[in-house]
Amino acid sequence: MPIEFVAMETDLVHAYRAGEPDANGHPAERAVSDGIGKPCRHCLRDVPAGDEMLILAHRPFDDLHPYAEVGPIFLCAADCARHEPGADLPPVIADTPKFLIKGYSKRERIVYGTGAVVPTTEIADRCAWIFADPDVAQIHIRSARNNCYQARVLRSD
Repeated sequence: MPIEFVAMETDLVHAYRAGEPDANGHPAERAVSDGIGKPCRHCLRDVPAGDEMLILAHRPFDDLHPYAEVGPIFLCAADCARHEPGADLPPVIADTPKFLIKGYSKRERIVYGTGAVVPTTEIADRCAWIFADPDVAQIHIRSARNNCYQARVLRSD
């Protein structure tokens, strides 16, 4: 089954950069990246060492409900090109050994039985297996160590 990896929407990233409150109602914190393990959720690359970055609480769901997890994310503070949706693993995912993936329904509820920590080399196959369930509308890729949201996976047309 064809899939695509999708980064955060540019309009939302621009809003955060302009001072829009995060999921906890606060402006993003600013810090300088050391270049290690600081994945921007917009370009899906590590924020380069020495570059300014934003740290904020993000909720990758449209509605508030019990499954709408909030967690910390990083964004490049300066403009960066959004990672183009596609089937190839984004750089920050390809360079990490494993991730937690979970399927969500159209109502943004976890589809039980879809969550697993998988080696990065198996993500595409596991996502195709998860999407075989018609109740799954999207898959989240999250850090296997910290549960931080990385990107979403959608069925590709």
